[in-house]
Amino acid sequence: MSQRVTTVVIGAGHAGLAASHFLSERSIDHIVLERGRIANTWRRERWDSLRLLTPNWLNRLPGHPYGGPDPDGYMTAGQVADFIGDYATVTAAPVRENTTVTSVRRTDGGYQVSTGEGDLDCATVVIASGACNAPVVPECAAGVPDGITQLTPFEYRNPGSLPDGGVLVVGASASGVQIAAEVRRSGRPVVLSVGEHVRLPRTYRDRDVLWWMDATGVWAQRYDEIEDLARARRLPSPQLVGEPGTTIDLNALTGLGVEPVGRLAVIRDGAALFSGGLRNVCSLADLKMRRLLAGFDEWAGIGDDPAGFEPTRIPAVPRLRLDLRGGEITTIIWATGFRPDYRWLDVPVVDEKGRLRHDGGVVDSPGLYALGLPVLRRRRSTLLHGIEDDARFVARHLAERLTPRVVA
Repeated sequence: MSQRVTTVVIGAGHAGLAASHFLSERSIDHIVLERGRIANTWRRERWDSLRLLTPNWLNRLPGHPYGGPDPDGYMTAGQVADFIGDYATVTAAPVRENTTVTSVRRTDGGYQVSTGEGDLDCATVVIASGACNAPVVPECAAGVPDGITQLTPFEYRNPGSLPDGGVLVVGASASGVQIAAEVRRSGRPVVLSVGEHVRLPRTYRDRDVLWWMDATGVWAQRYDEIEDLARARRLPSPQLVGEPGTTIDLNALTGLGVEPVGRLAVIRDGAALFSGGLRNVCSLADLKMRRLLAGFDEWAGIGDDPAGFEPTRIPAVPRLRLDLRGGEITTIIWATGFRPDYRWLDVPVVDEKGRLRHDGGVVDSPGLYALGLPVLRRRRSTLLHGIEDDARFVARHLAERLTPRVVA
């Protein structure tokens, strides 16, 4: 026999717990389902040295600010998990851990959520399972010769866990550049395949660059004010690392000895072939960074040009071909992005790209909502401090839908 509850929240990360906080404020009975432990992704699917990209002073959840001794530092993955876990305790969130959702189906009264522990019938569902449930690996990975170890950021832990030899890192967003730097510092040769990327300095005019993003209102921009929303939701994470004052752009990497090459085009006959557009993609990233910094200066009333940022240095003749059978490379790390996984969702609300169809978190099925997705309602939607506005809106919309059945 199914259990009846008004709302089921899927996922006990920061987004799901923020939803729970606002549902509780409105006295809406609900259950939060989590496939593992609270903040499971931060506990199990991060490499050892990973730190949050946002400084601690910026990190907060609804009613739960950072209260530690290092406001200018950056949390480790374990500290993030503890921060979220503490929030669950403080808010007394009704979480059921180790409960995997196997399907969500429409019913006459709303939805049936099936789990390995039984079924729940509910009027509304909040999907807060995240946007990074599975790594994206290009189809050309099938052409990698036998004997080369292939990993994703979910599987990578540290350089010591890799076989001896050179490493090809594919992808130059935050994950790719951080892993490339760490592996290179261990003494291994590293080749970094670079496609579209977002270059940012860690600090700008003596302040963390994310202070500028927050203070100038860039992150507060609403989803319905963005000209190309689909593109904004696909942007790679910026080239940042959670180390005070440390910039990790391509100039920093080449200074370490990392060899940049163009975007991986194909693997054919045991060789990786790269695009010849490396100079162009780097020039575009440089241009966008300078425009952003100039915008910060305009906001601050500073007339000087952004200074101290030389163009990205690339080899005079970047390599276009890398023999994967010659022994130079023993490991490939696919830092090529992540995707959500909705295979359990038996409601036709997922597009051909595997993304939820929604309008600011209101999914294209009555009573179904989403939280924690890129630019859900604002540019900061996926960040810890960005969830509050989104979760408050979703809870209000959900409550209005339930009225007068639940809300007095």
